[in-house]
Amino acid sequence: MSKIRIGLMGFGEIGRDVYRLSLDQPELEVVAISDIGRADILHYLLRTDGRDPVKADLVGNYLVVGQHKARLIHGVEPKDVPWDAFDVDIVIDSTHKFRTRETMQAHLDSGAKRVILGSLPQNQIDRVVVMGVNDETIKSSDKLVSAASATTNALALMLDTIDKAFGVEYAMMTTIHAYTSDQPLRDTAASDFRRSRSAAKNIIPNVNISPYWMEQILPRFKGKIEGSALNVPVPMGSLLDLTCVLEKGDTTIEEVNDAMRKAAALMPNYIEITEDPIVSSDVIGNAHSMLFDTKGTMKSSKRMVKTLSWYDNSLGQAGRLVDLALAYGKIGVEGGAA
Repeated sequence: MSKIRIGLMGFGEIGRDVYRLSLDQPELEVVAISDIGRADILHYLLRTDGRDPVKADLVGNYLVVGQHKARLIHGVEPKDVPWDAFDVDIVIDSTHKFRTRETMQAHLDSGAKRVILGSLPQNQIDRVVVMGVNDETIKSSDKLVSAASATTNALALMLDTIDKAFGVEYAMMTTIHAYTSDQPLRDTAASDFRRSRSAAKNIIPNVNISPYWMEQILPRFKGKIEGSALNVPVPMGSLLDLTCVLEKGDTTIEEVNDAMRKAAALMPNYIEITEDPIVSSDVIGNAHSMLFDTKGTMKSSKRMVKTLSWYDNSLGQAGRLVDLALAYGKIGVEGGAA
């Protein structure tokens, strides 16, 4: 089987993590990387960003690791990158900028056979996929797809598991999320009042669109889920706080924890369990979609249950992007193999 040829749009935290993970996947080969940064600085960040350093050489405009050779391209928008010149099968776009069907289409117009978005889309595309929840629905005809977001992956796995075990009447989620690159480090006028405040000094209430997309991924939750975000001054490591009102009234804390342990046994690549009293820095470097915290489970009255799940919001998402690229590579593209 020929390798799946990957193009990366955006070489930020998630893009670099995708690159790192791809080096351990014999079925994948990153052949082109597009970013607005200088090649020498991108190479520098790959070696110094706090993750496991990659022993990569910069040879001209190529990033070289052993037999792996990826061309670094200065591309501002999808239309700037000649993906066809590199025979790219799948573009993984982790820029968080080109999230509409129209802007994603520009990758296809530039020669890519399929686009996988590293975040949630802004309008309807062919499919939004959460690995372990609805990945069995993917089709070879899908061209514009999304691997959801790190928060959505954790939320979908939690809700799906709890609902199948006990039934969820309705739920409320809050993601306590590491600050993001689009937030200012100092107070400055931005798109709204709260997002104008310093990410380094404040807990900042924010909107979160995961509940909306949850209704698309798992339609049985339509009208049952709401949520929000709190961006906090840590650079990495996030927490999903989920409160569910269960249909089954006599559920115990240990039964909820056991349901998650069983789910982890069935989906070891996506769910991990911790029995230890951990904090946010302890999840950094964990590529699972969620690390379920058994010590965080609480119960109020007869049917209200609160759970905590940790996730590395970059590496966890990168892992699902690699998984989804492998899954689509196996089924190919309608009209020809990937």
